[in-house]
Amino acid sequence: MSRSLKHVTIREYVRGLVAGSAPGTAMPSERDLVDRFGVARMTVRQALDALVAEGVLERVPGRGTFVAAPRRTPTGVHGFTEEMARRGVLAEARTLVAERVPAGPELATALQVAPGTTVVRWRRLRMADGRPVCLSETHLAERRVPGLLEALPASLYDDLDARGLRPTWSEDVLTACAATAAEAALLEVPVGTPVLRHDRRACAGETPVEVSRTVHRGDHHAVSLLLRG
Repeated sequence: MSRSLKHVTIREYVRGLVAGSAPGTAMPSERDLVDRFGVARMTVRQALDALVAEGVLERVPGRGTFVAAPRRTPTGVHGFTEEMARRGVLAEARTLVAERVPAGPELATALQVAPGTTVVRWRRLRMADGRPVCLSETHLAERRVPGLLEALPASLYDDLDARGLRPTWSEDVLTACAATAAEAALLEVPVGTPVLRHDRRACAGETPVEVSRTVHRGDHHAVSLLLRG
C-alpha cells in the first residue's frame, strides 16, 4: 500500500470515530494509531494534520487531539485544462488507458465505496503547447460518472461540473521523486530526472469524486502557496 493511501485509510478511520462524537471527545493518540495500523508516525501525523486542517479535530498542547466543532471552507479546485488556460497555454491529452477495474480496499476507502465496486481508471499523458509535462492516473467510482468511458471528455472537471460533482475541496500530497524508466519514456526526460508526484483526493461537498496521482516534470511545474496568518 502506498503511503498516500495509508494516510487516507487512517484519516477515514479517525473520521469514522468522530462521527456522532461530541466536540471535546478525545481521539486515539498518535502512538495508538501507529500500533494499530503498523505505519510510521509521520503517516499518522499526516492523517491527523489533514483532519485538523479541515476543522474536524483540534490539538491541545500537552493533552492530545480532540473532536472540534465542524468547520470547512470550500476552496477552488482546478484541473489541468483549467490551470493551463489560466496560464495561456494550450492543453492537450493522450489517453493511455481507460478501463473499468474493481476497487481495492484502500481505493474503496478513499472513494467511500465498498471494496470491489467498479471504478473508472483513466491514465493520460498531458501536454502543454505540444510538449509532455505530466502523466496522470485518475480513479472515479463509475456509478457517479455513468457513461464517462463511452465519451471521454476533453476536461474531466468540466464533465464533473455538468454532473453537479464539481470538486469544492481537495486533499493534495506533493512528493519529490526520481522518474522511473516508464515515466521518463513518456515524459521525454532521462531516467532518474527529478519529478513531482501529486496525489489528490477531490470531493464535491462530502462526496469523494476523484482519487488521482499525477507525475509532473520538474522543469515544467512549480508549487505556489498563499498563506495567511
